Amino acid sequence: MKVIINDKAFIEKGFSISTDKSLIDFETVYNYLANDSYWAQGITADRLKKAIEHSICFGVYHGKKQAGFTRVVTDMATFGYICDVFILPDYRRLGLSKWLMQTIRQYHEFQGLRRWSLATLDAHGLYEQFGFKELSKPQNWMEIFTPYQKINQGEEK
Repeated sequence: MKVIINDKAFIEKGFSISTDKSLIDFETVYNYLANDSYWAQGITADRLKKAIEHSICFGVYHGKKQAGFTRVVTDMATFGYICDVFILPDYRRLGLSKWLMQTIRQYHEFQGLRRWSLATLDAHGLYEQFGFKELSKPQNWMEIFTPYQKINQGEEK
């Protein structure tokens, strides 16, 4: 894969990307996903904790402060699903989402995966830079989709 973003430029500005889950500011990630994202509104804290536990997570940090996040759900051999991608508003328009995607695609444990997938409402241009295209055979894909429902301060229905 061709390098789009120079890691050194971000590191010199105090940014880092890590898969160390102990660095994740859970409250920040939870609040963004449960309240501000369009895809995970209503997720409970317990459900998110379980999702993080069973995923490879990439945190974007400015110093020790959470600046972004994503999860990759994978079998580590054939398939990777990228989800919960976000950069917090104060850190947008700096190129961090490109750096994050480049880091994920270059991650040593993911080399050789046969298929990658993700879903997006409005970031097609970002993902196309990293080789993503519309489904080649959408007729082969099926889903069961059950959105979260906000009920009484985040309790799932």
